[in-house]
This record gives sequence, C-alpha cells and structure tokens, in this order.
Amino acid sequence: MIKRILFLFFFYFGVIFICIFFLPALIFPKKITFYGGKILGFWSKFCLEVFLSTKVIVKGKEKILNNENFFIACAHQSQFETFFLQWLFNSPVFILKKELLRIPIFGWYLKKIGSISIDRNKITKDNLGFSDQIKKHTSNSNNPIIIFPQSTRVDVLDRSPFKKGVKRIYEELNIFCQPVALNSGSVWPKNGKLKLNKTLTISILDPIRPGLNPDEFLNLLQKNIYEEIDKIV
Repeated sequence: MIKRILFLFFFYFGVIFICIFFLPALIFPKKITFYGGKILGFWSKFCLEVFLSTKVIVKGKEKILNNENFFIACAHQSQFETFFLQWLFNSPVFILKKELLRIPIFGWYLKKIGSISIDRNKITKDNLGFSDQIKKHTSNSNNPIIIFPQSTRVDVLDRSPFKKGVKRIYEELNIFCQPVALNSGSVWPKNGKLKLNKTLTISILDPIRPGLNPDEFLNLLQKNIYEEIDKIV
C-alpha cells in the first residue's frame, strides 16, 4: 500500500515539475520541447522500477526503423506507454483525442510537438476527419506518428478488434508500420490496483511493409500484436 502511494505521489509530482520546468521551451523550437517528453519517458520507467519494483524490459530495439518513414501502432493498456514511447522512439507525436489538448501545461506540450487531435464525435467510417493533418505532418517531419489501434486503454487480456483508423492511415500514407506490443496493464491497469514485483515488457515487432491490402494489413497487425501479448502476459 505504502509503495503504491509513494509511486503515485512521486510520479505525478515529477510529471508536474517537468512540465512546469519545460514551460519556457514552448516559445522555442519544438526540438527543445521534445527533450521534456524524453525525460517524462525516463521518469515513468524510473518510478516503476524504484517504487513498484518493476522490471522493465524492451525487446527488439534492433528492429526500430532508422532510415525509413514509418508510423507506430502500439497496444494501449496504461498511462505508461504514453510517456515511455517518447523516450524509446525518436521524438514521436501522437494521434489523440481532442480533449487531451485542453489539459493545462500537458496539453500545451502535446500541441507544441504537433500532436494530431481527433474529434471522435465527428469521425465516420468513410471520413476520419484528420487525414489531411497526418499527410501534412509526414511530408514536413521525420518524427514518427503514434496511434493506439484499440483507441483507448484496455485490459491486458482484452482482445477486441482494432479500430479501422489505423488501416486508413496505413493505406493513405503508404509507409512502414512499426507494431509495438506490451503488457503494461499487468502492472498499471486502467482500473485496478498497481501491481508490485512484476515484469513489464515492451516488444518492438517486425515492421510491416507498405503496399498490402488494407484489410490484410489490419488483420496482420492485430494478429502480431495480440500473439506477442499472449507470450509476455
């Protein structure tokens, strides 16, 4: 109980402190702001290891694409990956729900780095409403986009079908997809107590090349991520 309280106190205190410390960076080029994200990613890992005795393992770092344009499709089970992926990858930006940009300081940071917001109330099957923003980003930046194909945080054992938005992005951008599987929900679940003395594994999977049939891509992505999660849970 004490360890969980200490984790929550120091983690959120650190997040607030880092965000305030990097407030001046909002008026400078966003390259400087990205450093704040990397520190947040390191801090999330540090707090888990120190206060919850979590062993954090990253598998497949050698599979991260270096000389190709790509986007990241990551399983989503906890707050951890929203911070840690900023440390693991080269200054990524997020596709996220519009409401997150309204959070004071943290939302300003997300907007500064070029995060792409979604108004989920206005999205239809045929018109995702953010394709132009994504194309503009990929044509003007080398920073990969992160999308969570499950759309929201889910239980580590949840195997719901992926949303079709990731298929649309793959089809329209025609670039590599870097799948990421993890079991963060085993340690830091969306609903439930924080777990002690667990192993949190982040698996970087083989990239999926562009040019596949969109439905074939979606099925392959879902299969690869869920099969890997089954191995590490």
